[in-house]
Amino acid sequence: MTKLYINPNRKKGHINPEIQGHFSEHLGRCIYEGLYVGENSDIPNVNGMRTDVVEALKEMRIPVLRWPGGCFADEYHWKDGIGKKEKRKKMINTHWGGVVEDNSFGTHEFMELCRQLGCKSYINGNMGSGTVREMSEWIEYMTLDGVSPLADLRKENGQEKPWKVDYFGVGNENWGCGGNMLPEYYANEYRRYQTYLRNYSKDHSIFKIACGPNSGDYEWTDIVMKTCFKNCGPNHGFMNGLSLHYYTVPGPWENKGSATDFDLESYYLTLKKTLFMEELISRHTAIMDKYDKDHEVGLIVDEWGNWFDVEPGTNPGFLYQQNTIRDALVAGINLNIFNKHCDRVKMANIAQIANVLQSVVLTEGEKMVKTPTYHVFNMYKYHQDAELVESSVETELVGVEKDNMVPNLTESVSLDKDGVLNITLTNLSAEKAYDIRGVLVDTNCKSVQAKILSGKINDHNTFDDPMRVKTEEFSDINLAGGILEFTIPSSSVMLIRVQTV
Repeated sequence: MTKLYINPNRKKGHINPEIQGHFSEHLGRCIYEGLYVGENSDIPNVNGMRTDVVEALKEMRIPVLRWPGGCFADEYHWKDGIGKKEKRKKMINTHWGGVVEDNSFGTHEFMELCRQLGCKSYINGNMGSGTVREMSEWIEYMTLDGVSPLADLRKENGQEKPWKVDYFGVGNENWGCGGNMLPEYYANEYRRYQTYLRNYSKDHSIFKIACGPNSGDYEWTDIVMKTCFKNCGPNHGFMNGLSLHYYTVPGPWENKGSATDFDLESYYLTLKKTLFMEELISRHTAIMDKYDKDHEVGLIVDEWGNWFDVEPGTNPGFLYQQNTIRDALVAGINLNIFNKHCDRVKMANIAQIANVLQSVVLTEGEKMVKTPTYHVFNMYKYHQDAELVESSVETELVGVEKDNMVPNLTESVSLDKDGVLNITLTNLSAEKAYDIRGVLVDTNCKSVQAKILSGKINDHNTFDDPMRVKTEEFSDINLAGGILEFTIPSSSVMLIRVQTV
């Protein structure tokens, strides 16, 4: 029997709700058709936002949404997306599909979406093709409650009171699509740009995020931290967060593999590459610790998830892919890793929220499907704003190839404000179930309930069969004297909630 160890009396850190954040880009059908259909659509909507999608995301307790990109952010000029829609500029989306972007979804629409969702806003500014003035004026337009031509313009466009901008990214992937910059150049540009991102409210400061590394570019992290945090005077740094991007890509870019038609070898290879997130966070954290031992700067994993070949017959530039049990396990693995590193990881944003890459919802006309990844987020939501507690689980290696073996189980455990222990487990084995004996140290337990998401590794939901993969109540679990006993099925993600006294 496999031992699961939990000590609720040893707190390891606070799990920010934003760790379960999401990302929306002007890419394919993410914004248009996915989140926004316009006020005149026959699809039920409120101020243009799809009602079914908004309700699904609210159920999932979406904590924060990132917009407008992504690579799109560094070619986005915010003034193109304000004012009367019929007068807004049309442009070609050169990054994604070469389609016309009519800018009908802009600043006002994004803030309205965040209002409907009840989530925080994370906006990415344009450093790549924009100016300091443009970025500074965007902040003034959105947040100044006073007299200025930009505040007056916002009011003319229908928003009397300023908005609250929670997070602001100064550029995106500036080592690549955001300008092909060297780290020294970006770091100094960041110092300049952030100077003019004013906090116009006495009660709120914008959380400023610097562009961080591409995956394992540890030199980028070192130089940006040294330039933008260490050498910044008595107030330490000009930055509150440093981003990190890492995608799970099982094959070469020209042949990444199918999202649904894959074998066991590809399955385990995908999980192996996903687990690399643990090493990335640990090594980048160690570099950040050299300059920021008190963890004042958050690591912001604002792009992560699976990246496969697009679905056959779809626009290659739209990055539309299906979503299986394999994706659910990738989500569970990553969210467990982020929880375990919550002392440094303060936000993470899966790419992307609708119809792009590892989405939580897919849409087709008036139809909407919740993906297996959605159901994982819906289970893990109980970790939000809870305290990480000490935990570990015995593991063995599973797989079909020696070089791509993975540990069979991952876990994380939190204690919420109501005294409920939230235990999340993933079983990565595609074939084997495991008998688990959970030991809850010095804990008085009243009751237990559990949910599970499981199936064959290729199982997925379609518009014709939208409920093939879904969470189910799991009752075959025993709790007595601080001991949990249950069996976790193969290829599954499980949530166990223990009410403590």
